[in-house]
Amino acid sequence: MTERVAVIGAGSWGTAVATIVATTHPTTLWARSDDLAAAMRTTRENGTYLPGVELPEGLAVTSSLDEALAGTGIVFMAVPSHGFRDVLIGVRASAGSLDAVVSLAKGIEMGTNLRMSQVVAEVLPGVPAGVLTGPNLAREVADGHPAACVVALPDKALAERVQALVHTRTFRTYTGTDVVGCEIAGATKNVMAIAAGIGDGLGLGDNTRAVLITRGLAELGRLGVSLGGKVLTFGGLAGVGDLVATCASPQSRNRSVGFALGEGRSLDEIVSGMQMVAEGVKSAGPLVGLAQAHGVEMPIAEQVQAIVEGRCSPAEALMNLMRRPSRPEWDEALLRGLSA
Repeated sequence: MTERVAVIGAGSWGTAVATIVATTHPTTLWARSDDLAAAMRTTRENGTYLPGVELPEGLAVTSSLDEALAGTGIVFMAVPSHGFRDVLIGVRASAGSLDAVVSLAKGIEMGTNLRMSQVVAEVLPGVPAGVLTGPNLAREVADGHPAACVVALPDKALAERVQALVHTRTFRTYTGTDVVGCEIAGATKNVMAIAAGIGDGLGLGDNTRAVLITRGLAELGRLGVSLGGKVLTFGGLAGVGDLVATCASPQSRNRSVGFALGEGRSLDEIVSGMQMVAEGVKSAGPLVGLAQAHGVEMPIAEQVQAIVEGRCSPAEALMNLMRRPSRPEWDEALLRGLSA
């Protein structure tokens, strides 16, 4: 089945996903900037966010939401969490009847502590909302390196429909229905990647990074399960897969922010020099707020929040974690539901 698709947001990941979908389906990529959209139409590449990757013939580029959404059933939202709602309101004004909105963002909304599918439910009531997530560094996916993701939507058949849009010989797509777990995993791993980057920037070793990743996974799982996510989600692509990629790769924007913080640079200096958004910076506070509202302890996320808010130094934050009281490794709540 051929259907018209829109990708809203022309950053590196939005462009990569649009490039994948457009190889088999007519696709329109929306860019906020008129200049960027015009340049992409002329050069047939996104020289600002994904240089060197040729845009397929089936991909149209526009800065008009009306044009992007005309005749579209499936919309991929590649807008960072802090701008997601405002752009989605524009989508509501321009769209007809949508079959699904699939978030490519990995964050928690500031001010409301909502996941992106919850934002969709508020702005576009009645439209099914889901997420595409996993260990997906945009450059590697766009270059055709073997990779995989999971598409989660409440309805299995709808998830399979979206799966057919993005599954290629180099980008393997799995389906699921655990939207909550996938969204919490995606938002949390960005915050944990800042922590891992800080350890690397401080010159600490592989042991420290491994501890931050594995204890970060425990925090991710605790929050996800408490909100209704499935524990197996956190051992899959959306959980440990994305966590490892984001915490270990030099291509990770969130790890890069953490690395620079560990080296002693100020957050303002780091962010002002970045062309793309590191979602963990803006999601740390909302994530901790969400956890506290549900009685979930997230000590690593709390220390990252304290660092980005300027309340402690990276070295002090790591020592705060090491001074915590001893405890068992595993939480029984995390293991609930697993077969013996």
